[in-house]
Amino acid sequence: MKPTLILRSSSALLLWCLVAVSVYVLLRGHNAPGGGFIGGLIAAAGVAVYAVSRGRAAALRMLRLHPAALCGLGLLVAAASGLPAFLDSAAAYLTHRWWFPDVGIQLPLGTPLLFDLGVYLTVLGTVTAMFLSLVEK
Repeated sequence: MKPTLILRSSSALLLWCLVAVSVYVLLRGHNAPGGGFIGGLIAAAGVAVYAVSRGRAAALRMLRLHPAALCGLGLLVAAASGLPAFLDSAAAYLTHRWWFPDVGIQLPLGTPLLFDLGVYLTVLGTVTAMFLSLVEK
């Protein structure tokens, strides 16, 4: 079945809207519902719509990294988020560290955001790999 003109022309816009919403959900996940898992699922839904309308090869070109590489990168980022805890000899692995840079507003940054980013990339890579394996070549 060939995708309609409306789906082909709106899929790129829908992809970037879903990616923007997924980044918002990722960033607000510490203080409200959301986080890396839900954000990754939303981004993977955008990639799925793009793949259905443009094809598997176009979706892989758009991603720039293979989904398995995204999954591995996410695992590395999530594992690395616990490394700053080693600066304190009494702290356990994955003990959270926070920084509050003042850039006009007080912006709380910390290792939980790195962990959520790792989960985001892992979920995006895993779900995208599963979906793209089902799409025609």
